[in-house]
Amino acid sequence: MYRNFFKRIFDIALSTTGLIVLSPVFLLIMLLLSVANKGKPFFFQLRPGKNEKRFKVIKFKTMNDRKDTEGNLLPDTERITPVGNFIRKTSLDEIPQLLNVIKGDMSLVGPRPLLVEYLPLYNDEQRKRHAICPGITGWAQVNGRNAISWKRKFEYDVWYVQHISFGLDIKILYRTVLKVFRTEGINAQDGLTMELFTGNNA
Repeated sequence: MYRNFFKRIFDIALSTTGLIVLSPVFLLIMLLLSVANKGKPFFFQLRPGKNEKRFKVIKFKTMNDRKDTEGNLLPDTERITPVGNFIRKTSLDEIPQLLNVIKGDMSLVGPRPLLVEYLPLYNDEQRKRHAICPGITGWAQVNGRNAISWKRKFEYDVWYVQHISFGLDIKILYRTVLKVFRTEGINAQDGLTMELFTGNNA
């Protein structure tokens, strides 16, 4: 009952309240990033959602679009702006995804929406993560986030899909708040972002 009905009501109620409460912060960050990114405060990207249906995820844009002499984007560590670095460390870049939750593309809790390019690389077990809506936070995020291996991350995602409950969602949200304040697991061990997933042998 919770998975198929009350989870959606919970998402809408909490996301709407969150947007209202965080609206001053939302507007301030939007203004700061508009200046830092030449009028582009938001980042949009196609991601696979429930049943692998594509949708546009929205986040605050923490990196600029600087390119090298050949027209390729510079590494993440060279493109992140000072204000973007702070926003990323505090996870404030995730706030706009509350709009995705209200729209129905995402849930507050669920497996994180990864790149569309990864879809052909999943095995049957890993593909189970797409049986539900992706989330702003999830079981993998509160158990290491970008600091754990892909194998472990997928194991956490599938375990969550198989054990969804109201109590588990509350536990994940509570632990998410704690991790945000402690800025734990934001970056991968060897860089600013998680290394690309290259297949089941990665």
